[in-house]
Amino acid sequence: MTRFSERGAVARPLLIGIAMVLLIVVVFGLWLIMGPGPMDFAGGKRVSVASTSGPGPTGVPTELANASLIERGQYLTRAADCVACHTKDGGESFAGGRPFVLPFGTMYSTNITPDKKTGIGEYSDAEFLRAMHNGIARDGTRLYPAMPYASYTYMTDADALAIKAYLFSLQPVDSPRSANTLSFPFNQRWMMGMWSAFFNPDKRFEPNTERSAEWNRGAYLAEAMAHCGECHTPRNLAFSLDNRHKFAGEKQAGWMAYNISSDKETGIGDWKPEEIAHYIGTGHATGRGTADGPMGEAVEYSLRYLTPGDVSALAAYVASVPAAKASNQPSIKNAPAPDDHNMGVSATIDPRGKEIYEGACVSCHGWSGTSPVLDYASLVGARAVNDPTATNAVQIVLSGSTRDSAHGSLYMPEFGQAYSDTEVAAVANYITARFGSSPSNMTAAIVENLRKEGAK
Repeated sequence: MTRFSERGAVARPLLIGIAMVLLIVVVFGLWLIMGPGPMDFAGGKRVSVASTSGPGPTGVPTELANASLIERGQYLTRAADCVACHTKDGGESFAGGRPFVLPFGTMYSTNITPDKKTGIGEYSDAEFLRAMHNGIARDGTRLYPAMPYASYTYMTDADALAIKAYLFSLQPVDSPRSANTLSFPFNQRWMMGMWSAFFNPDKRFEPNTERSAEWNRGAYLAEAMAHCGECHTPRNLAFSLDNRHKFAGEKQAGWMAYNISSDKETGIGDWKPEEIAHYIGTGHATGRGTADGPMGEAVEYSLRYLTPGDVSALAAYVASVPAAKASNQPSIKNAPAPDDHNMGVSATIDPRGKEIYEGACVSCHGWSGTSPVLDYASLVGARAVNDPTATNAVQIVLSGSTRDSAHGSLYMPEFGQAYSDTEVAAVANYITARFGSSPSNMTAAIVENLRKEGAK
């Protein structure tokens, strides 16, 4: 009897300890799952779109109120930035096949042309809405949240069906789906049903009665259409958006999506409203840098087609997001580097970086970082050269940069094949040391990985 008592005395603290650990895990899980929604920071009362008076925040802008369904769908398709993800490098628009290299494998975007065999040509309206709002394909397959249905769920039925009408007006393209190469357990699509149950709100946009019409329009464009948070908001352990750090920046597809919260040091809190709007609409703001990579694509394929009123609304909404400091992003150096190219860089920096910069870069970017050719090519104040990880600086060197002739006519050739990983690392370390606030420590091994992650 005594032995049983002794064992019980030992076991009770152990069981209590296990119970406490389980309780902590459950509480943490609930805290994780029950995080704020993307617009909860604004507070206020929300109502249905149908109950609002005057022009609602959804649909197309007033300039297109009398446009055809397909024309409205084209505008909304651009606002939702569908083409960027559903087009591979050198492929047909919307035909899919673009690779997304992730730590646990590679997934490929699908064909959303109206081809009946390999695209979405057989989708009914209800099936299309289910895919947009719930992430479920026509055959019942669960979609991965790389398709941002947790954001598109806020899109109204009318707007989603206008997008469908536009997509169905396109030429069908026979483009079979490429097979994903995800490792276990990420290759288990059924798990996306559990993910959606926790992290997809499955509800349409509700205007905030305590905010202006412009703010509500901007919120709809940012959250339901352009899905800005999908790139700029960090993700938690469950790979859902961590809106406690909304717009604080995150690495996506081998590129850094920088902090666009109102933090004045690491975000855009010190930007003027017109600077934010100009950057959204053109991909450039003087002294702030030029959009490249996925953000450059967002401008080229989506944001530059928005009306001035919609650009202003989107800028107003983004500027209202509370400050979220990014620990991995320092304050921005806005001053030009010394004209003397022998100054401003530590002797510990690989001299090959300066040699490459002098041979391939200085004619466009200048020794001070102020371009003698085009404002779009200036490096002063650019996030890429102020990022101590040098992620985007490397990607720009590897893949180059192109801008439409109507929006700056910038063309920077890709140097990915011209230089080795070691040489690319050297020039990245040089330009961050010379033009940025904190030098990077890029290595050939990191460049090698970035090449893979940034593949299109």
